[in-house]
Amino acid sequence: MNSPVELSSGSSACEAASASESLRWGHAAYGKGVLFCVVATVLMGIMFPLMTDALTHVDPFTFTSLRYLIAGTAFLALLLLKEGRSGLRANGESIFQAWMLGSVGFCGFGSFVFLGQQLAGPAGALTASIMMTTQPMMGLLLNSIVRKSMPPVLSFLFILMSFAGVSLVVTRGDISGALHEPQHYSANALILVGAFCWVIYTFSASHFKTWSPLKYTTLTTWLGLTTILALNALLFAVHVVPVPTSAQLWAIAPHLMYMGPIAGFVAILFWNLGNRILTPLNGVLFMDVLPVTTFAVSSLTGVVPARAQIVGACMTGTALVFNNLYLRHRTRKLRTAR
Repeated sequence: MNSPVELSSGSSACEAASASESLRWGHAAYGKGVLFCVVATVLMGIMFPLMTDALTHVDPFTFTSLRYLIAGTAFLALLLLKEGRSGLRANGESIFQAWMLGSVGFCGFGSFVFLGQQLAGPAGALTASIMMTTQPMMGLLLNSIVRKSMPPVLSFLFILMSFAGVSLVVTRGDISGALHEPQHYSANALILVGAFCWVIYTFSASHFKTWSPLKYTTLTTWLGLTTILALNALLFAVHVVPVPTSAQLWAIAPHLMYMGPIAGFVAILFWNLGNRILTPLNGVLFMDVLPVTTFAVSSLTGVVPARAQIVGACMTGTALVFNNLYLRHRTRKLRTAR
């Protein structure tokens, strides 16, 4: 029989081994979360230069319809595999609200961002990518509006810094010159509206408390598709956009193979998984990877960013990081005060 001292020693050893195992598991999970977020943002960053070419063959509305039909089918298959037919039930949540958010998120984002990118031409990819990194700042503003309270002063300054960086990217450092080019001004406004649509969609996910992230994504994708397809049909009917020919559809097939299953399904799935592990407060920092990827890929295709655009991207990224650090510090102080 072991003595009490031996038992205590054995127990301590077991506890130490358990703690060590938990620490290793925690590090492994954290590393997996980082990997998911990095891969997701890299895949999203490649999306915008790819769309520059796709939009020379077909309009953004048709492309958005085809893209989300492919991604939505993949999400539906995964939902049925994970949750079965019960995953298609409302469970007391508002289907109308889900349709509204799906319409805003998928139809609004896809239509406005890619229409703006098409109007902006080759440089539109750089603008669209940098707009994506301002989404956390837009979310902060939206949260302040909903709660009817001003954001902290420092956060507000970081928001201004973020949008100052965006203006450098959009104007290539020549703000006065950009004001005399209304077509670019309207194109950038459309991209900004599209980015804000995605903020509203993401911000509202927390209202669906009985739905998993996969269920929320899948159902809102398919509900939003009804709006996308209806809008597409209307634009065809009034001849605002032409019905694509078989040659045009064949030309965008490689783009759809990336935008649907990879940028539309894998990237969003990895982003949700990564944020679940790291929490959105940490995950949002990886948005800085997105414009870096876009700028690099655009350079390879011949669209080299100007020095002012690189400075602007750095300003926006720095604002995102500093605001994140400030909010962490502020949260810790509030908790300590309680």
